[in-house]
Amino acid sequence: MDFRFTAEEEAFRTEVKTFLKEELKPGWNDDFDSESEMGVAVQGDFAKAFNKKLAERGWLAIAWPKQYGGMEASVMQQVVYNEEMAYAGAPIGFNMGVAWVGPSLMLYGTDEQKTEFIPKITNLEHTWCTLYSEPAAGSDLAAIQTKAVRDGDDFVINGQKIWTTGAHRSNWGWIAARTDFDAPKHKGLSMFLMPMDAPGITIRPLINMAGDHGFNEVFMEDVRIPARYLVGQENMGWYMLAVALDFERSSIAGSARLRRALGEIVKFAKENPQFIENKPEIRNRLADLSIEIEIAAALSYRVASLQAGGKAPNYEATIAKLYSTELTQRFSSTGIELLGMYGPLHPKSKWAKLKGGMERGYQLSVAATIAGGTSEVMKTIGAIRGLGLPRA
Repeated sequence: MDFRFTAEEEAFRTEVKTFLKEELKPGWNDDFDSESEMGVAVQGDFAKAFNKKLAERGWLAIAWPKQYGGMEASVMQQVVYNEEMAYAGAPIGFNMGVAWVGPSLMLYGTDEQKTEFIPKITNLEHTWCTLYSEPAAGSDLAAIQTKAVRDGDDFVINGQKIWTTGAHRSNWGWIAARTDFDAPKHKGLSMFLMPMDAPGITIRPLINMAGDHGFNEVFMEDVRIPARYLVGQENMGWYMLAVALDFERSSIAGSARLRRALGEIVKFAKENPQFIENKPEIRNRLADLSIEIEIAAALSYRVASLQAGGKAPNYEATIAKLYSTELTQRFSSTGIELLGMYGPLHPKSKWAKLKGGMERGYQLSVAATIAGGTSEVMKTIGAIRGLGLPRA
């Protein structure tokens, strides 16, 4: 396998780096809201203006066709873009409309849906949340019980969703609901586009262990949406949902962020040797982390290379997600231990080191192995689909 990028891909990397150097001037993030986990909507005017510039270049949805606001980039160009944006800590947030709503509409949407919704994703008019998980349907999403019943030209939706990131800041929702109540659980789901200001929707905040408000629980009571907001074939939503999750699990951004953070920790340790003196175990763990970050990147490159070859990675994307998120926890734990008593200090403390990044990372890394599929589920998928082991 040739791990080198092509000359064209490296030229694009240089273009992205130049853009970032010009736009992210020193001190740009001094007032960054480190408690935010919703990206653009929370980071303020600078982030919104930055993302507008990305949209103008066709970079906001870089791999999309030009007719939908993208630049028709190759898979490997998108890898380069994601890697550089993550390494720079650019304020792009996580755009669910770009990540899977738009791609799903391109695959399964009607011409009317594509015309109405896709341009408003790339011009930032619409902000999307994803309504999958329920109190009794988390890792087992096929157990979804939220109901969507056809009533004339509408569907009437009743149910509850939980852990809905950004529902309080979104104007549209990508929702999975049950439309056939007699079919096997994988066979009776459908996908819908739901306006989040529709009558009957109640959003309540869920505060995570880091004290942040990113999650919500969403209640739907007789919410009526036009039948034209059904995406794809009725009762075939499970397959669309599974494809959307594979979009989520194939990113290079995790290893790029860790590589940047590792560089910051090593720089800090060199400038403040008292934090690492007489701690050979920490020095060894930093060396191990350096190797593990390269492994995480290689796993993501593998996913991208399969996609570039026209294949649909499934267990490969699962393995990359599993390794990267568990590595994030090991990394944060090492950072906390290196800083000692300074490690658990909140970013707003005047005594915090590294801007309190280790404290934030340590707490938020817990969710990383749950969101998008728990580590236990990832291991099961890898065992069954990757190793061919029988189901338990």
